[in-house]
Amino acid sequence: MAFIDEVIFHQLLQWHHFYDLATPQIGIFADGLLNSFAWFAAIGGLFMFADLRRWHAVRMRYWIASVLIGAGAFQLFDGIIDHKVLRTHQVRYGVELLPYDLSWNLFGAALLIAGLVLAKSSKEGRSA
Repeated sequence: MAFIDEVIFHQLLQWHHFYDLATPQIGIFADGLLNSFAWFAAIGGLFMFADLRRWHAVRMRYWIASVLIGAGAFQLFDGIIDHKVLRTHQVRYGVELLPYDLSWNLFGAALLIAGLVLAKSSKEGRSA
């Protein structure tokens, strides 16, 4: 989710940076740090995924559920903590924020709920 946020909202739309409480150069530097962290997390996750595949231990429905849970949790953390509590940045500037905040957080909640439902159904399907 960090990649999607970074590419769409930070780079293509240029609505905000990871940290907007300083100069634009600091904002771009913060984006670089977020992008670096996202790459390390993705590469580490792919190594773990490859290891599971090597041991024939991948449960694809549960893996997809985990991706959805992680994406939704990231989105909600960003929307609630970064945007509202810490105010490091907003979804967008110069507009009425409520529709953007609602869309941002509802999308995150939908991803999280979808992941939880899929995880629960994959566990039930396995024990049956």
